[in-house]
Amino acid sequence: MNQRERLIQLSIFYNGNWSKIAKGIATNEIVPHLPLKSPCITIYDAVYPDCLKRLRYPPWVLYYQGDISLLEKKCMTIVGSRELTDYGKRVTEVASSILSRKYVIVSGLAKGADATAHRTAILCGAKTIGVIASGLKIQYPSCNADLYKTMQKEHLIISEYPYDTGIQKHHFAWRNRILAALGEACIVTSAKVRSGTMLTVNEAINLSKDVWCFPYPFESEEGKGCNKLVQEGAFLLYDTKQLFDLVITHEQEKLQKI
Repeated sequence: MNQRERLIQLSIFYNGNWSKIAKGIATNEIVPHLPLKSPCITIYDAVYPDCLKRLRYPPWVLYYQGDISLLEKKCMTIVGSRELTDYGKRVTEVASSILSRKYVIVSGLAKGADATAHRTAILCGAKTIGVIASGLKIQYPSCNADLYKTMQKEHLIISEYPYDTGIQKHHFAWRNRILAALGEACIVTSAKVRSGTMLTVNEAINLSKDVWCFPYPFESEEGKGCNKLVQEGAFLLYDTKQLFDLVITHEQEKLQKI
C-alpha cells in the first residue's frame, strides 16, 4: 500500500476527521481496509488545488461527484444567509449572474444564498461548485435535491468526508475554510453578526482574500454582519459596475498569460 492509498484508508476509517488522520500519518498507522465509494483526490495528487495547500489545515482527501477539472478554473465564492430577504435574494442573483460569466461560482449548497448562487449560475449556463459538510450520500437540505442531481452530473460537488459520513454540526464551520480558499475573493450577500457566513469571511481574511459586501439598511438584522464587515474594511458593493470590473480584471489576467 503506497502513501496515497494509506491516506485514503485513514480518511475513510476516521470519517474525514482531520486531526485523527494527521496522527495516523505521523505514526504510519495501518487501519482496516474499507471500500472507497466515490472518486477522490488527495493532497499528494497533482490535480489537488494549490489554493487549498495554503490553508493551515488543508483537507487530506476530497471526495467528489461531477467534473473535478472545475477546480483548475478561476472561482468566486458567494456566501450569505440561509433565510434570505427579497433584497438578499436579488443581490445574490445579481452577483452570481454577473460573476459566473468568467468565474466558476463556489458556495455551500445550503438553502438560501447558497442555493440561489448555484441556481443562478446554472440558469446562466455557467459552472458551479458545491462544498458540502457531510458525505456525498447525504443530500442536505432535502429542498436542494434537484440541485444535487444537476450538480453531481454537470458541475461539481466536493467534500472532505467519506461517502457515508452523516451530518455533524461542527462540520459546517470546518468546511467554510474550503469555501474561502477556493474563491479568488469572497462575496457576502447577507449576514447576521453571528453566523456561519462570518466564519467563512474570517477564513478568507486569514488567506488575504478580498471580501466584498452588499450594504443593508440601518439596524437590519439580516445585514448587520455585512455592514459591520464594511466598517472593518471590507469592500462595499454599491453598483453592478464593480462586479463587471471583477470580471474584466479576470479577462485581463488571462490575456497577460497568453
